[in-house]
Formats: sequence, structure tokens, C-alpha cells
Amino acid sequence: MTSSLNLGSPAPSIKVKDWLRGDPFSNFQLGNIYIIEFFSTTCGYCGPELSDLAKLHKKFYTGVEFIGIAASEEAATADDARVQVDASITKSLPNTSIRMGFDHSGEMNEVWLKASLSFHVPKTFVVDRDCSIAFIGDLIMLEDVLPKVIDGSWRASAEAKNAEKERIAEGETYAAAISSMIESRRRQRLRHWRRRSRPLRRAST
Repeated sequence: MTSSLNLGSPAPSIKVKDWLRGDPFSNFQLGNIYIIEFFSTTCGYCGPELSDLAKLHKKFYTGVEFIGIAASEEAATADDARVQVDASITKSLPNTSIRMGFDHSGEMNEVWLKASLSFHVPKTFVVDRDCSIAFIGDLIMLEDVLPKVIDGSWRASAEAKNAEKERIAEGETYAAAISSMIESRRRQRLRHWRRRSRPLRRAST
């Protein structure tokens, strides 16, 4: 498995029907910078990270738009998941002006997280002024990365290219481990099925 969403790739669309905070988002606009933060209520780090996102939002408010998206929420129903996400936002960001979206269709998870070999949340994406991906990684890195994205020096830098290589290598390693585990379980189930379906031999008389 390889990463198809990388540094310099065109940013996928934001297809979220359920916006829990802020105005609905339509399309990326040329000239703007966007921070997209994927989170989940089942992730222990996501609550504090949303608080950190709000602090970063205040610091870089001018010229940078922030969007939070819950796209991998686990619950019995979509309504249950929505309630969980809404409660989490209320707790972590009680007075936020950041757009917060909830997607239970799986599409955002597929075209953003899985496409970039991002198997865990929280995960941060930065979309540059030309609507291309400028960064995929951890929010904590944006204290250093975002000013360089803003001044236009980040994407061509050796630092950005090295960080991208490390991210992809880590994602491919993790994907290979998952694939190996799935194949091992498939073989175990196949052996078990064959044993159960094997006809009993009659004792010779």
C-alpha cells in the first residue's frame, strides 16, 4: 500500500453534510491557507488537541482558516456518534468559532486519512494557498511549520521533504503490518474451516 495523498497533492474536497459548529464549508479558495484537524471522541489525545487547535487558531487567525472534522467516530448509530462528537466539542471548545464537521459516511476517512496512510487520529493537514497539501502530521509541529507555510518557504525546504519521507515510510510500515495481520487471520480462518468441513473417516471393520 502506498500513500496517494502527499505533499503537493491537490487537496480532496471537504464533503461533510453535518456541520456542528460554524457555517457549512463549500470549497477551498485560492489564496487561503487551511488547517484541517481530524479527531474522534474515542481518541484519548483528541480532546487536549482540540484545545491546542483553538490556541493556534487565535495565534494565526488572520489568513488561516481552521476546520475540525470527526470522520472515524465509533458508535452504534450515526445519531449516537453525532451526539458524542457534539458533546466532545462542547467540552473541549465551548465557545469556538472554528468550523466543526461530522461525517459518518466514511468518505472523508477514505479520501483524506486512508489515502495518506494516516491510520490514527488526531491528524493534521495543511492546505496551501494553491489548494495543494502542504503538510500532513501532528498538530504540535505546526508551531514551527505554519509560519513557514505562511511565508511560502515550507514546501520547497529540505525539512518538509524529509518530514514527508519519514511520514510515508512510517505509514507504509504500518500498512504492511496491518496487511500481514489480516492475511494471517484469513489463513487461520481458512485452516479452521477446512478442519471443520473435512469428512469424518469411518473406522475400518
